[in-house]
Amino acid sequence: MSLPTPDNPWTSGSALRTSGLHKEFRLQKHVVPVLNGIDLDVQDGEWLALVGASGSGKTTLLHLLGALDKPTRGTVECRGQNYAVLSRQRKASLRYEQLGLVFQAYHLFPELNALENVLLPALRPGRNKTHCRTRAAELLDSFGLGHRLNHRPLELSGGEQQRVAVARALINDPSIILADEPTGNLDSDASSHIIDIFVNLHREQRKTIVVVTHDMSIAEAADRRIRLVDGHASEMP
Repeated sequence: MSLPTPDNPWTSGSALRTSGLHKEFRLQKHVVPVLNGIDLDVQDGEWLALVGASGSGKTTLLHLLGALDKPTRGTVECRGQNYAVLSRQRKASLRYEQLGLVFQAYHLFPELNALENVLLPALRPGRNKTHCRTRAAELLDSFGLGHRLNHRPLELSGGEQQRVAVARALINDPSIILADEPTGNLDSDASSHIIDIFVNLHREQRKTIVVVTHDMSIAEAADRRIRLVDGHASEMP
């Protein structure tokens, strides 16, 4: 495994790593433990599925991996970078450069059309807007939505909205995809289409994928499965 260097801080055999990860939430006078000492190592190019009952901590763990929340104690690293020592701005840049986030609820802006929703994360100073717009259109076309570029979310089916959300996650060509129940709100046909997209991202583009799912068809497509029970993680066959 290569070690990070000052010139290339992202060089590492691990895409994501946690050590002794704990997360607690405080509800009035009560402390609710959600994660209890999670040690996890996700290798470059690996597809990992996180499964478990509702409330087992899957989404909490995914949010910590995505630098969307802070652990109570323990560490999270992305390509050798410890989130605890990164500024808020640097963590935002890391998400922009390295991470693509897909949510169960889509989180599309209702006033924007499909193309604009996908394009939004790419609009940063110094970027070529024409190039970004072309890439957004190409992503949507590759997902079978070339005829839906100007449609707003309420004019799209659930499966189409999720494909827009996946395209948005890919607009900056991240090396790591974090997905929370990407088929959770979809029927079997739409779910199958989303699974095909993830299979392609993994096999053809060698993206690192961590997906939270109740859908065993998507879990079985992964390289490795981790079950969370009462905040503890264990390998599945």
